[in-house]
Amino acid sequence: MPVVQEQKDQDNAAYVRRVHDKGLQFDLRTMSRRRLLAAFGGAGALALVGGVAACDSTAEEATGTTGDLTEVESETAGPFPADGSNGPDVRTEQGIVRKDIRPSYGDASGTAEGVPLEFSLVVTDLDGAAVTGAAVYAWHCDREGNYSLYSSGVTDQNYLRGIQETDSTGKVSFTSIFPACYSGRWPHIHFEVYSSLVNATSGDGPIVKTSQIALPSTAADAVYATDGYSRSVSNLSQVSLATDTVFGDDSAATELATVTGSVTDGYLATLTIAIDGGAPGSAPPSRTAAS
Repeated sequence: MPVVQEQKDQDNAAYVRRVHDKGLQFDLRTMSRRRLLAAFGGAGALALVGGVAACDSTAEEATGTTGDLTEVESETAGPFPADGSNGPDVRTEQGIVRKDIRPSYGDASGTAEGVPLEFSLVVTDLDGAAVTGAAVYAWHCDREGNYSLYSSGVTDQNYLRGIQETDSTGKVSFTSIFPACYSGRWPHIHFEVYSSLVNATSGDGPIVKTSQIALPSTAADAVYATDGYSRSVSNLSQVSLATDTVFGDDSAATELATVTGSVTDGYLATLTIAIDGGAPGSAPPSRTAAS
């Protein structure tokens, strides 16, 4: 590896560690009860870290199942959300509501290069009814594993971030590129669900659901064999859905997207997620019958 590139990687790794180390309470805010139980060894241990179990104690809440469907697993937003919880907040910026998230917007002019990927989320309630008029904020890393606004070399970019409103079928779609696999993590896309576009873009929330989309290995293997993704090959070989630090508790049972397409034509990823209504203090999203 050239000396310049090696130094760049070391600097970036150090930067990521500094930003990521927000402490236990930062991660607890978005970890699910099941993951907390796994991490700390049971509800008794949870009492020692702020009494999380006390406000989430019923069997119904523990399983995340209150209707016919299982609620999508809650996950950490990670260290690079740009939602105001850890550094910048893009949600209130003009230009963030968009389908094509490959280019930067505003004063930034860069564009994320990579194998084309259009990914869609279909949001339903636990009975399978489409949740319409909600909003999804999605973000992910570029083909080198860097996150705009945070990672060294792309702090002046805001690409691969965007907000869309769910349509009459509960669907949002984003035009993007296939993300890299960086060290320690399975290929994924982050997202937050809000009860309305106003709540998503006001900067005040509240967030109804924070989770991630897992991308299947068959597509990832093909993508990572192309130019620009060389680092992802070895990174993917060292992680699995079962060993991933986020998806590992259930191998992304509610988060694994269905992906079709090819490197030549681009890929289409789709995931249907069930959420448990709106957030406290917010008007619930409107709903239509599932199709």
